[in-house]
Amino acid sequence: QVQLVESGGGLVQPGGSLRLSCVASGSISRINDMGWYRQAPGKQRELVAVITRSGTSNYVDSVKGRFTISRDNAKNTVYLQMNSLKPEDTAVYYCNGEVLGWTVGWKDYWGQGTQVTVSS
Repeated sequence: QVQLVESGGGLVQPGGSLRLSCVASGSISRINDMGWYRQAPGKQRELVAVITRSGTSNYVDSVKGRFTISRDNAKNTVYLQMNSLKPEDTAVYYCNGEVLGWTVGWKDYWGQGTQVTVSS
């Protein structure tokens, strides 16, 4: 079994910052790409940022220059540093990982989501 657990969401004022964390645990042999997605009310889930195992990252245009994705392979953890937050960043943020399990082949796993609300 593999689990991804996010933390770090909350309520923040416009212009503020938050740091999200996602820890993968369980029967893990290797993790390739890890990413952060978000889903706002009434909207489809969208990719926010993704990072390869070697550290190459990509971002959706709306967060470039404000968000930074990083990872610690030894800890099976991915982070999302969010600065200069805007009300339109309000959403549930989900962590995703492409995981090779010891007993299961490659599979995509999702966290349960963490709420980020940007409001004054």
